[in-house]
Amino acid sequence: MGVALQPNDYRLTTAEILYRLPDHPGILQSYIWQELDLAPCFPVLHKFLEFWRRELEGEVHSVRVVCARRVEPPSYRSPAAYLRLH
Repeated sequence: MGVALQPNDYRLTTAEILYRLPDHPGILQSYIWQELDLAPCFPVLHKFLEFWRRELEGEVHSVRVVCARRVEPPSYRSPAAYLRLH
């Protein structure tokens, strides 16, 4: 799934969602969500948050989002010089 979405500028997106516990609204709990998403609109994250608000009891307090640059295959660069130690 991830490789097919890369040409469309999807990025690995991580969101920390702080929410209030239903039985103890004064206590915040943390949930980490991670998915490929399209920055800066983040439609996949918005769809997840709408599901959260509709189906789960914990009220969302805040969401912190971090988005990585394009995920690319690893590359290899040969060194410009070699050093030999005896």
